[in-house]
Amino acid sequence: MQLFKKLSPWAWVPSLYFAEGLPNVIVVTVSVIMYQQLGLSNAEITFYTSWLYLPWVIKPLWSPFVDVIKTKKWWIILMQMLMGASFAGVAFTLNTHFWLEATLCFFWLMAFSSATHDIAADGFYMIGLNEHQQAMFVGIRSTFYRLANIFGQGILVAVAGSLQVLFRGEIKYSWMLVFYFVAALFIGLAVYHKLILPSNEGVDNQQKLDSKKIMSDLLDSVRTFIFVVQPDGKLRLRDEALTGIFFMLCYRMPEGLLAKITPLFLCGKAADGGMALSLQEYSFAYGTVGVIGLVAGGIIGGLAAAKHGLKRWLWPMVAAITIPDLVYVYLSYCTDASLMLTSVCIFIEQFGYGFGFTAYMLYLIYYSSNAINGKYKTSHYALCTALMALSLQIPGLVAGALQEALGYQMFFIFVMFLCILTFVVASLVKIDPQFGKK
Repeated sequence: MQLFKKLSPWAWVPSLYFAEGLPNVIVVTVSVIMYQQLGLSNAEITFYTSWLYLPWVIKPLWSPFVDVIKTKKWWIILMQMLMGASFAGVAFTLNTHFWLEATLCFFWLMAFSSATHDIAADGFYMIGLNEHQQAMFVGIRSTFYRLANIFGQGILVAVAGSLQVLFRGEIKYSWMLVFYFVAALFIGLAVYHKLILPSNEGVDNQQKLDSKKIMSDLLDSVRTFIFVVQPDGKLRLRDEALTGIFFMLCYRMPEGLLAKITPLFLCGKAADGGMALSLQEYSFAYGTVGVIGLVAGGIIGGLAAAKHGLKRWLWPMVAAITIPDLVYVYLSYCTDASLMLTSVCIFIEQFGYGFGFTAYMLYLIYYSSNAINGKYKTSHYALCTALMALSLQIPGLVAGALQEALGYQMFFIFVMFLCILTFVVASLVKIDPQFGKK
């Protein structure tokens, strides 16, 4: 208890959220680039790697157990050790004849460990800081989460590319060194957090609930997510349930297709219609400039919504998350564009996405806080984030096959037509005009 009061959050909040962000970007994006270099087709890459979203989709199923078994600190350290072992496993098996099956298994372990780490880290953040500190450090945690994105897509990818130059095209060996480095980094983070994280046994007052009680609460939270329990005990569908779930699943449908194909397009061979960027060029344009645009768009979107409310900014945000996707239509017809022009295009698209994504995140908060029974606000928000992950997984599963059937140019044009769906689902949701205002 005393340690929580004395130790500055600066000692652990940045490193904790860096550790939360890095596995996600490696599983979701870096793995796509690696598998492309190892010769898998776009259809295979997007199908295999989209299944890696599943742990983030179903993590509400075991999140109650993280709350009642051991402590948040124990889970954080254990998951960081497991993630370190997973990175080492990817590196160790890359040079075997069963490298595909083995690396996918370790990426699965990494994804499950990362999803569990998210639960524990967010819980530790809430019990380790008072309300004032939580508000003060929310920007810090987001910043270091995004820095982890830059480190993963920017620095690590660039290092892999440089190693391939140094070792004359030894692709597997270069990625092995990168993953061994990340494994060592996570073992180091686990040791650091073991020493530096405040002991929370005195704060994290865990209730020893039996499994029946846990499952009962879980089922009740799912039921109240969709239905309203009336005074007579009967269930009635929540007024906004169908439109809300439809919005959560479809608002980012175009982005779900782009997220998997964009790295493949940027690094793809010119003969296949790709831009043939080197890993170093990709890491600069998409992994660094793009992430900066994403962060800037998110910050400005948050400030705008805080001043005038979500309802007023909904349509500008819908336009921002869809119309800038046109840059990929342009780039698919101008694959010889300079790195500077490519970076500008990516910045515009990612800035728009960051700005438009604000509406989506605020709606998740709005839906989860709008339940009749406020008891399950946290559980409802976890279910919303599960639908958010599912909204990327479903289109991602077919993105590669669709691109191979259409080609890059027609694929990006198809994505633009699909943006109509984003406008449709946005028109269906009902939002309180006061929500989001100061």
